[in-house]
Amino acid sequence: MSESIIDLVDNLPSDNVTVKVLKALDFVVPGTYENRVGFNNTIRSVTGVTDMDRIKKIRDQAMVIYDNKEEGYQTAVWIYQTIDNLDTAIAAAALADKVGDTFKFIPFLDKLTPKADDVQTGDLAIKLVGELIAYSKINKITLQPAQFATSLQQNYKEEALMRMVALICFDGLLPLGPDFLAKVQTMLSKSGQTSLQNNAVFKTIGNLIPGDDKAGFINNTFSATSGWINNLISSTGLTPASVLGGLNKFIQIADDKLDYVAAFLDASTNYYEHTGIQTVARNLIERANKEVS
Repeated sequence: MSESIIDLVDNLPSDNVTVKVLKALDFVVPGTYENRVGFNNTIRSVTGVTDMDRIKKIRDQAMVIYDNKEEGYQTAVWIYQTIDNLDTAIAAAALADKVGDTFKFIPFLDKLTPKADDVQTGDLAIKLVGELIAYSKINKITLQPAQFATSLQQNYKEEALMRMVALICFDGLLPLGPDFLAKVQTMLSKSGQTSLQNNAVFKTIGNLIPGDDKAGFINNTFSATSGWINNLISSTGLTPASVLGGLNKFIQIADDKLDYVAAFLDASTNYYEHTGIQTVARNLIERANKEVS
C-alpha cells in the first residue's frame, strides 16, 4: 500500500522554497491559496468542524476511501508525485543544454543534451494531461479535453487553481517567454508523438493517457485549455517580469536569466506534488464529511 494520506498531509512542510514560491504568486489570484498542513488541521479548515469526535470520524472515513484501490485517489497522488520527481531530471537537461550553448567548442555536446525549449514545451503539455487524468481519477469521471477546460473555469479553486497558476508561470512564462502557448502548439503540431517519446513524464504516465493516438490527446488537451490559460494571463496582466518580481519578494534570485530561474524552480520545488496532495486531501475530507453525516 502507498503511504497513508494522513502521513502525506501531516508531513507537508509549513515553510520551504515550494511554499515561498506559491506565496509569491498570491498577487496573481489574491487570497486563493492556503497552505494547509496536518490532516486534522485540514479537516477543521475545510469543514469548519472543531469537535474531536467528529474530526476522528471524518479522518477514519477518509482513510477508508483513500485505501480502497478501486477509488482513484492513490493514482492521483502518484501522478502528482511522479511529475515532480521527474522535474529534477528535466531541469538538469535544460541546464545541460545551456552549458552546451555556452561551450560550443566541446565537440557534439549539444547533440547529447536535449534542447531546453523542446523539453519544456513537452513537459508543459504533458503536465496538463497529467492534471486532467488526476482530476478524472479523483472525481471518478471520464473526462475529455473540452470538459476539462470547463472544469478549470468552473471547479478549480484554492490550491488546485494555484497549481495551475504555478504551471503557467514556472513551466510556461519563465522558461519559454510570453509566447509560450504558440511554442507549445507548434511543437505538438510539428513533431507530435516523436518528440514526446524521449520525455520522461510521457514515458512514465503515458499508459494512463487514453486511446492509441496519445499525442493527439495531448494536443487536444492543450488546445482546449489554451483559451482558459490565455484569459488568465490577460486578465491578470501576467508577464515573465511580473512573475520574477513576485518571486524576488520571497526568495532573492540574483540571476535574471529566466530560463535559469525556471530550471532552478524545477530542481528545488515540488509544487505539483505539494498542492496535489492538498487537493486530494480536500476532496477526500469533503466526501468523508458527507458520508459520516
